[in-house]
Amino acid sequence: MEFRLKKLRKERRISQLKLALDLNMNQNTVSRYENMEREADYETLVKFADYFNVSLDYLLGRTDKK
Repeated sequence: MEFRLKKLRKERRISQLKLALDLNMNQNTVSRYENMEREADYETLVKFADYFNVSLDYLLGRTDKK
């Protein structure tokens, strides 16, 4: 499974710090999610999907349709 958080963030040209501040989390946490060192819970996945305006299936690599 591919977690597309890093790809989405880079497409928008925003830093991990900006994303973390916008979603009220720590930059180190964002880094761990991007590098798949930590799994996001459902609530966090929904925050990411809403932030990037994509489906959870796209975020989790289950579909190529945003």
